[in-house]
Amino acid sequence: MTIAPMTPADVPATCARLRAVVGASDADVVVCDVRALEPDLVAVETLARLRLTARRLGCGLRLRGASRALEQMVAFCGLCDVLPVEDGLVLGGHGGQPEQREQPLGVEERVEARDPPV
Repeated sequence: MTIAPMTPADVPATCARLRAVVGASDADVVVCDVRALEPDLVAVETLARLRLTARRLGCGLRLRGASRALEQMVAFCGLCDVLPVEDGLVLGGHGGQPEQREQPLGVEERVEARDPPV
């Protein structure tokens, strides 16, 4: 299923199209080609509503061809677990190493004579 740029008024018709696609097949997962979507809140809302519609129909929804900006918008909205991207970035992680913190100045460790050796 291909998703084109849309306005909020297009969302109900898009969800109806998804219901028709799922009703005409026995698919467990619907893959939405989102290459044409602008990375904005209308797109994220549309995708979230499509995901909800798919879930109500008993199938999953995956995104294909999402731009980096759209993936970041989905992550910013906290929906990266709900709207998985098929061939994109792994969202939700930073991919780096944990930050190394330095000890504050003036703090020193010392060992007490009665402490057991470590």
